[in-house]
Amino acid sequence: MTEYQPLFPLGADTAEYRKLDVDGVKTETLGGRSFTVIEPHAISHLAETAFADISHLFRKAHLEQLRSILDDPEASANDRFVALELLKNANISAAMEYPSCQDTGTAIISGKKGQYVLVEGDDGAALSEGVQRTWASRNLRYSQMAPLSMFEEKNTGSNLPAQIDIEAVGGDAYKFLFVAKGGGSANKTFLFQQTRRVLDPERLMVFFAEELPKLGTAACPPYHLAIVIGGMSAEQTLKTVKMASTKYYDELPTEGSMSGHAFRDIGLEQEIHKLTQNLGIGAQFGGKYFCHDVRVIRLPRHGASLPIGIGVSCSADRQAKAKITGEGVFMEALVRDPSVYLPEKEIDMGDAVSIDLNLPMNEIRSILTRLPVETPVLLSGTMIVARDIVHAELSKRVAQGGELPDYIKNHPVYYAGPAKTPEGRASGAFGPTTAARMDPYVAEFQALGGSMVSIAKGNRSKQVVNSCKQHGGFYLGSIGGAAARVGQDEITNVEVLDFEELGMEAVWKIDVQNFPAFVVIDDKGNDFFDFNRKRESDA
Repeated sequence: MTEYQPLFPLGADTAEYRKLDVDGVKTETLGGRSFTVIEPHAISHLAETAFADISHLFRKAHLEQLRSILDDPEASANDRFVALELLKNANISAAMEYPSCQDTGTAIISGKKGQYVLVEGDDGAALSEGVQRTWASRNLRYSQMAPLSMFEEKNTGSNLPAQIDIEAVGGDAYKFLFVAKGGGSANKTFLFQQTRRVLDPERLMVFFAEELPKLGTAACPPYHLAIVIGGMSAEQTLKTVKMASTKYYDELPTEGSMSGHAFRDIGLEQEIHKLTQNLGIGAQFGGKYFCHDVRVIRLPRHGASLPIGIGVSCSADRQAKAKITGEGVFMEALVRDPSVYLPEKEIDMGDAVSIDLNLPMNEIRSILTRLPVETPVLLSGTMIVARDIVHAELSKRVAQGGELPDYIKNHPVYYAGPAKTPEGRASGAFGPTTAARMDPYVAEFQALGGSMVSIAKGNRSKQVVNSCKQHGGFYLGSIGGAAARVGQDEITNVEVLDFEELGMEAVWKIDVQNFPAFVVIDDKGNDFFDFNRKRESDA
């Protein structure tokens, strides 16, 4: 008979912890056994601290990987520039004023509660209280939508509810993983239902070569890529993907056994990492750093089912471990001074083209038409900010016989939504959102003279490429994952222009100075993310 072994037999926890200054934890002997007894306010304090920390700070390993891009002679100029912007962003965010990303995410909490742990109250309520306090007291953005009916929903205004999963385990410690997951990276989680046929070295690599480019850049690479092969249910596969992307399973064994436990395949990780380096996507705008690293977890499976999960942790790599033991409350120690990873000498964009956005739109387009795809640009002047809801409202206005407003004709449109503005500052964290969500409106608006130049992150549909070719439009890619840098250093003024009642989703008029971007789609039908074009040019 096969002996029982935990499905995820993790090795020793190697994280460094700091002890929090909070009471509410004691040990008591009950029935001859020692219990860790926790008061709810200790749990709330831990959750509040955890989400404050991960909104602003990063793990040492993540920062080291960014710095290694700057030191790699094989990294492209665009790779290095993105890495430098992300390091500058981390340095700004570490001041605990601007969050690292404007999409401050869904609060996700995974807990492992020892059998000899007692909590005087409701664990979920205590954790949620900490989440609510974090979002209420800091310059974060409320993102959770409450469904009032099947088709009507409203922002909860608290960033609750949180996703809280608590598992009963042995021992007398309460261990946590806190994750803030933004919508962009969450949307790049995929489940594939395959068959035994794909479990062949050649076929498996063909599968990944076809699927990994589809991740695109909307979730802000360089990525921490997680792949899970197998699983006794689809749900187990996807949960393992999420945990693997946070490095939670790094201490798994590297070989399987008849017990069916999970293991890491280090060799396949290296092979897939090399594959991602050869895609040409790089750290958003060309190069080798599409991924920092890869984790591949192999799980047992039902003989008739082979789920494969793929997911990422993005440049806002926000997670940390924590624990409550009889000795107190402990939080994983994150880096509070990322400046040590910045280079001593400034690295610039090289041949970046400066563009005055206060020129008439036709003159802006006349400059852009001369620039090849992948060209870096520095933008200064006025942009209009508008996202999904505004685009839908403007489309409705046109359908009812109205006209597009002049602001969307006369200025570039930046797809973004701000976090709260720190006191005394011009702007809050204000990074780009995923461009593809506005794709259905581009052809309609460009035919009417609007949205001739759009700015956001990620790849766009063929519909947008065709429209830009037909109407003389352009799409510029902004650096995803550097929202604090944009808010503090590149935006000089922000004011509401239209749809004020929509709050964060309103139309904003912003003034920018040396805002970096790259030409992604031009007026000739060229698209940076057209991999057929890349293959032909490399041939």
